[in-house]
Amino acid sequence: MTGSVGVLRSRARDAENDALAGVTGGRVGLAGVLTDLNRTAVPATVPGTVAAFAWDRKDSWSRRWWPQGITSSADATAGGTVDGRRVLVTSSYSKEIRRINKGARITVADVTDPSRVYYRHVLLVTAVLDDDGGVQLRPVRAHAGGLTWHGPHLHVAATHKGFLTFALDDIVAVPDTDQPDLLGRLPRGGMAGFGHRYVLPVRFVHRSRAEGTHAFRYSFLSLERSLSGHRLLAGEYARKDQSRRFLTYDLDPSTGLPTADDDGVSSATLLPGEGVERMQGAVRVGGRLHVTTSAGLHGRGSIWVGDPGSLLRFDRVLPPGPEDLCHWPAADQLWTQTEYPRQRLVLALDRSRFT
Repeated sequence: MTGSVGVLRSRARDAENDALAGVTGGRVGLAGVLTDLNRTAVPATVPGTVAAFAWDRKDSWSRRWWPQGITSSADATAGGTVDGRRVLVTSSYSKEIRRINKGARITVADVTDPSRVYYRHVLLVTAVLDDDGGVQLRPVRAHAGGLTWHGPHLHVAATHKGFLTFALDDIVAVPDTDQPDLLGRLPRGGMAGFGHRYVLPVRFVHRSRAEGTHAFRYSFLSLERSLSGHRLLAGEYARKDQSRRFLTYDLDPSTGLPTADDDGVSSATLLPGEGVERMQGAVRVGGRLHVTTSAGLHGRGSIWVGDPGSLLRFDRVLPPGPEDLCHWPAADQLWTQTEYPRQRLVLALDRSRFT
């Protein structure tokens, strides 16, 4: 099927995010979160990995929050660190429990010492201005199946919608952490974030568009590095006869955003050939794809390597439920995480095993 795909960038939500910062005491940004990490991960031993850890018991057992995307400070900066720290950012989506869907959130983890990992959750929100000029919060309803952190921006996959872009400097602190089922302004004053201390509002929406073909499903994202410039790589999760395409966007080195024309349209380059069923994440290193696939709750995951249409399978080399994938070039490691309750792990693997 021929045609073109791309995204249309929305206006910047500066007024809304400025208003949110105004009522919460100002932006604290990622730096504020990194100085206030409140949870401790559990070291894990997983055969075939070079590092592994599990989230704490509450997060590992949660039936509400399901881990998905992963990216790192190696994607964000040329030096691979932020404030001297090696940082992972992961995403999770919320399932509806007691008629409440809390949307999506990210988790900021300091992995400078893989044996002593500290982390904190940050709720993703949309800030909305009321007719009276007040600011309200809405949850971000996205599967958040993939992440790319590049420069100041965090891109979050949103399947049929396209992808959402956040500026990490927009993170603010909200005071009411004892209201786990409330979001936004409270009747007695103050602001709640579903029990989260920090919230991050959307800055841009990159809406999926297509001409002459069906719209692309943004299931996962990653950063592709090359001497000619960095690109955003996206792919489609598929079952049965669904499409399994890959595409890339050129990224503006000064902003970290996809390059766009004067109308805000970014045109994608579709890779020739297709991937495989049940793809969960992919990176392209040295022109070769590395792809994770899942096999359900009781089946081990696999890694596929090569080009679209001719991927070679490394069968059952991952625990059940592998998700998104990112590459840490300084150590030449592949990082992924798994999603199922009581089996949730974050893993680093030596990429040289899969070439």
